[in-house]
Amino acid sequence: MEGRRIVVGVDGSEPSLEALRWAGRQATLTGATLEAVMAWEAPGAYGWAGLPGRPQDFDLEEPATQALNDALVAALPAEQVGTVSQVVVMGHPAQALLDRGQGAELIVVGVRGLGTFRAALLGSVSHTVTLHASCPVVVVRGAAEQAEAGQE
Repeated sequence: MEGRRIVVGVDGSEPSLEALRWAGRQATLTGATLEAVMAWEAPGAYGWAGLPGRPQDFDLEEPATQALNDALVAALPAEQVGTVSQVVVMGHPAQALLDRGQGAELIVVGVRGLGTFRAALLGSVSHTVTLHASCPVVVVRGAAEQAEAGQE
């Protein structure tokens, strides 16, 4: 089936790498294309309270692009890395995923476990995406969070 696409949010954290692994396996199983999305935002302190503005040659997109590529290499088999569409966007991560998820078959996000009762709660990005996505959403919990939740 042409046009099948899985969007996965990546921020370089271990939970996002788990989500990337899961999405990679799902894409292989279903024949969907995989789109890895990393969002970045300019630090809010630039230009405020007498702080100097951001230097003209300071590129915030390049480190995000490199971090996304590093995450793909760390999480996926080498033969799959080259087939992944890498998308780096400026903006809030949840909104970036919602925007990129338009027309997608699935959005996949990781969630950072906070320990004890809080481990059952979703993070702000995963929560927002599950509430507002136009397609199904899979929230992948990391192995450490799953083991910790099972001991409670």
